[in-house]
Amino acid sequence: MNLLLDTTIMIDVVRFRNQRNELLAELVRAGHRLCTSTLNIAELYVGIRAGESARIESLLSGLEYHELSASIARLAGQMRSIWAQKGRTLSLADTIVAATAIDRGCAVLTDNRKDFPMPEVQLYPLP
Repeated sequence: MNLLLDTTIMIDVVRFRNQRNELLAELVRAGHRLCTSTLNIAELYVGIRAGESARIESLLSGLEYHELSASIARLAGQMRSIWAQKGRTLSLADTIVAATAIDRGCAVLTDNRKDFPMPEVQLYPLP
């Protein structure tokens, strides 16, 4: 299965929190492919702390990247609009991540499950 790592998971890996490094190693051993979106990479760098650059680069070197395309952007905008009409405001960043996962056939690995209420988005269960 292709797993799209959300920013929360990558931050935990870089900061050695919540045994995420071990989790990702287990997932790779089980045959899963790890990826992320270019938007998540930008979010990761927004919160960078001193001394984290090498760990970020090490993490990113093992991931496949999914870039923002016109079809992903269109889907993200449509999802945000649909949910706004339902009275729920989703961030553009989260709808882009969701649209990327849908477009690329990935399950999302995240701690922020509430940010992805779309039934089309498969959320990978965390232990």
